[in-house]
Amino acid sequence: MTTSLATVLLAGLWNSFKEWFFSLGAQYGVDPLIFGSISVGAIPFFWLSVAWLVHNLRQGRSPFLPVAATSLCVLSAYIYLFIAGENLPLWVYGLVVGLIAYSAYSTVQTVREKTTEEDSDTELADASSEQSA
Repeated sequence: MTTSLATVLLAGLWNSFKEWFFSLGAQYGVDPLIFGSISVGAIPFFWLSVAWLVHNLRQGRSPFLPVAATSLCVLSAYIYLFIAGENLPLWVYGLVVGLIAYSAYSTVQTVREKTTEEDSDTELADASSEQSA
């Protein structure tokens, strides 16, 4: 009896959450499925762009195009939100700016770690080749 009661309560909570979530889309003119699809669909392209950026930095090439691609991946869902959205509350803009700032900080830290790993690997390889010579 307890299990079925918990199942009914969880099902009711889930249905309430779905109704609320999809009502936000109707209220603000943004389809949550499109927003979510853009967000999730951009993830592999984001990581490919980060790998491209790290590769270019290691090779001493210009980081402009990889940074532009990475930025587009991060911003793509929010661009849709701002274009399709109607009467968005001010806190949404603040939240998006905060998320973008955190994403930029996190990406910079990841790139720094990856380029530092390459530098330390190169130094170790150089040191071992000097010792064997």
